[in-house]
Amino acid sequence: MPQVIPGRYMAQKDGSFVVFMIGMRINKLWAVHKWLPVMQAMPKMLKELYQNPDLGFLSASYFISWRGITIVQYWNSFEQLEHYARKGAIHMKAWREFNQKVGTSGTVGIYHETYMIDEGKYECFYNNMPVFGLAQAGRHVPVTKRAESARERLTHSRTGSGTGSGAEAEMTSK
Repeated sequence: MPQVIPGRYMAQKDGSFVVFMIGMRINKLWAVHKWLPVMQAMPKMLKELYQNPDLGFLSASYFISWRGITIVQYWNSFEQLEHYARKGAIHMKAWREFNQKVGTSGTVGIYHETYMIDEGKYECFYNNMPVFGLAQAGRHVPVTKRAESARERLTHSRTGSGTGSGAEAEMTSK
């Protein structure tokens, strides 16, 4: 269980980055032989990505429901994500197997969404949370007096004005 860090935090990430959401949805619960291999493929890919930081993968967070899973991934660039999608041996094997065994049968659905985020065009807030999401991919820093609201954090991320020091860097509570 990740350690909960009391207080108010935000994420900082230098440069642009990519948010990639990928997931699966079980459409026919009784077809375990179809959807279980799809579900089992992702941990192998994530292990490969975590073991090879040069691929451009930064981190991932999981969201599980009774019908499926969504994984939010953070990447350094779209080019690195695309390269892994087209050349990653584990990904290509899983993709071929999915198309051969499931294809368009409707048994299990898969999806992905890609968002390219320009530097300073994001805002994050974490209160009494483990290091999570973009803070895991970038830096997990205390909310400063100049970054209390979402609007202020957006301005803060655009100006690249670090966390400051002294009283400015104190965590505040609302």
